[in-house]
Amino acid sequence: MSLQIGQQAPDFTLFSSDLKQVNLADFIGKKVIIHFFPMAFTGTCTTQLCTTRDNFGFYKELGAQVLAISVDSPFTLAKYKEDNHYEFPLLSDFNKDVSQAYGAFYDEFVFNLKGVSKRGAFVLDENHQVIYAEVLESAGDLPNFKAIDDIVKSISA
Repeated sequence: MSLQIGQQAPDFTLFSSDLKQVNLADFIGKKVIIHFFPMAFTGTCTTQLCTTRDNFGFYKELGAQVLAISVDSPFTLAKYKEDNHYEFPLLSDFNKDVSQAYGAFYDEFVFNLKGVSKRGAFVLDENHQVIYAEVLESAGDLPNFKAIDDIVKSISA
């Protein structure tokens, strides 16, 4: 089951596409938007992260940190970030612990691939309580960006 509104978000430390460790606790005092996505270089995942990229200035202006997480390796994520000019960290959950902790995890995905992140979005307040949670069963669906934008704006007012 995925995290629910009102729950404390599990802390994590993951390697970024820059091969640096990123810890959720580093962002205490900041709103955080976490996007889980199944696989780099796929159509819907690229749409999800490019939409986020295109809203990045809006999030930054509101003091929100964006993090994107998949089970891809940091090396794959580095190329993906470079190709698409993402300004936010792409984090590798290669060991699948964080995707499982957030309930954004397929035991089995297409082509019999085992252990892939589900598409999902979470918004955390400054104390990292979950204030928005969305995990999608269909990898072809996109998160509700309007709802994400509205909740980030409402907690920034």
